[in-house]
Amino acid sequence: MLQQSRGSGFSESSPQGPQGSAAGGSEAQGSAQRLRDDEAPPRLLFVTSEMTDFVKVGGLGDVSSALPRALRQTNDIRVLIPGYRQVTQGRDITEVARLSAFAGLPACSLGRIDMPDGLVIYVLLCPDLFDREGTPYADAAGTDWADNDVRFARLSFAAAEIACGVPELGWQPDLLHLNDWPSSLAPAYLAWRGQAVPSVLTVHNLAYQGLFPRERLPILGVPDASFQMEGVEFHGNLSFLKSGIYYSSHVTTVSQTYAREITTPEFGCGLEGLLQTRASQHALTGILNGVDESWDSSRDPSLPAAFSSSNLKGRAVNAAQAREAFGLGVSRGPLFAIISRLVHQKGIDLAIRAAEDFVQKGGQLAVTGQGDPALEQAMLDLAKRHPGKVGVRIGFNEAEARCLFAGSDFLLMPSRFEPCGLSQMYAQRYGSLPVAYRTGGLADTIEDGETGFLFQEMTLSGLMDAVMRALGTYASRQALSRMRRKAMARPSNWLHSSRRYNHVYEGLLATR
Repeated sequence: MLQQSRGSGFSESSPQGPQGSAAGGSEAQGSAQRLRDDEAPPRLLFVTSEMTDFVKVGGLGDVSSALPRALRQTNDIRVLIPGYRQVTQGRDITEVARLSAFAGLPACSLGRIDMPDGLVIYVLLCPDLFDREGTPYADAAGTDWADNDVRFARLSFAAAEIACGVPELGWQPDLLHLNDWPSSLAPAYLAWRGQAVPSVLTVHNLAYQGLFPRERLPILGVPDASFQMEGVEFHGNLSFLKSGIYYSSHVTTVSQTYAREITTPEFGCGLEGLLQTRASQHALTGILNGVDESWDSSRDPSLPAAFSSSNLKGRAVNAAQAREAFGLGVSRGPLFAIISRLVHQKGIDLAIRAAEDFVQKGGQLAVTGQGDPALEQAMLDLAKRHPGKVGVRIGFNEAEARCLFAGSDFLLMPSRFEPCGLSQMYAQRYGSLPVAYRTGGLADTIEDGETGFLFQEMTLSGLMDAVMRALGTYASRQALSRMRRKAMARPSNWLHSSRRYNHVYEGLLATR
């Protein structure tokens, strides 16, 4: 069965839906009008397949934890997530509604969790689909679940049902905010039911589309008539993500540069034509992700030593701890870090070749992450060739990663494409300067020579040019400190992002 199971702009004018007209007025005017004393705030259902509070595979989990909380300041927002074992185990969940079966999608229940900060989480309870050992998308061996189409169609259909109104909840959303392919059938289900509830789909990574054979349409309750180019069909398969892009009211993605890139053949993954159409409708917007407030080097309890942009002395303590943890020798040279999934997209192959060079120049490299077994082994082999200079940990530990962000001098991030990227912003917050390819969110968050180093050509020579500039900066303590302070001061919280999402919501709700 064909599936890509990971989750996970262009227009700066006022947003509109596929058939809608542009909304007028400034962002400030829209907010003021919406928040009059006699108006309740908009009700939003945020639908996601992962959330760091419970389970995380990638950046989607971080966004799904932080963004709804930022949006709570101006919206009545609730989150819908599948009832994975990691969500339900050891928690008291109150069942609040029953949802009937549909086509080949089983009946299920809706549970409710009230988080300590007041955020309401709806949990889709269906043990046969979700109570399994493994990740949200795959078993413990990393093999995609064979019924991922049913699992995430059930999530999408539940979102559509809640949008249409589930009386037992006593709450009905004005708008759906969907994320990546696992919830992308929701606007299609609404359209097929003739329901005009507006929806926003955020594409975190266009490369993961949720592709399944045509034969699965009846089981999922997908009408045969929709299986066409102007619908859900993609090269003979059903595409969840294309469905969402086609049927949603507005599409967002996670950086302005990526929103432009995905309208081109190089980055559009075969969907560039549809995305060009959405852009021409002023219905494709890039909104850069933020990072949550826990990324604060002056008060992060997981760091061996606190520090700030005005007092960087504590970084040396973190560097010493990181070197010890990764088996690196004491050194006056720079410490490079890779904190990443070890996959081709991330340019790990180029990073390995670059490391062969810069360790000869006195540099060291610490690597933490997991992914492609071949790249994992290539990293371990690199460490064997350079004992005391290269240290590798296959896997991920949050506290260890934070210490490495806080102790490294440079973060190697030569991604071939990067919709947004969070690691470069984490690194900047902690004074580690990213070295990255000029693409997607990396181009939008790194000022070359000011808050990091960018290279233009995705080649070893391109990467090494940026590495050599980083080494030159390291040789000047004054220049290095200036760049660190500027990187740490770069605004990267969720406030600006949440305001831009609100602007999109307001435009859609104004046309209802």
